[in-house]
Amino acid sequence: MNGPIGLDSLASLDLTSLAWKEQGLCREVDADVFFPERGQPSTEAKEICMMCPVRTECLEYALGRTEHGVWGGTSERQRQKMQGRRVRAHWNRASA
Repeated sequence: MNGPIGLDSLASLDLTSLAWKEQGLCREVDADVFFPERGQPSTEAKEICMMCPVRTECLEYALGRTEHGVWGGTSERQRQKMQGRRVRAHWNRASA
């Protein structure tokens, strides 16, 4: 899956099974690529993620947890922002 992933598409995934992990392109690369030291670039990992067939599942998995490293083509900081937007959207819908 290429391009941005919408929050609506993430919310509709069923992640009760972790079988999707078997299809991840990350399995073919040294794991250190996806866990750069603080301040180090994560460009290589994100490029691999952009070509990965299970990027959406990976991102949704990471959004539901506090995971270090690059997951679903996003850094920890990017996922924190996404999660914040998700929470705000939920509360906006609930108060409407």
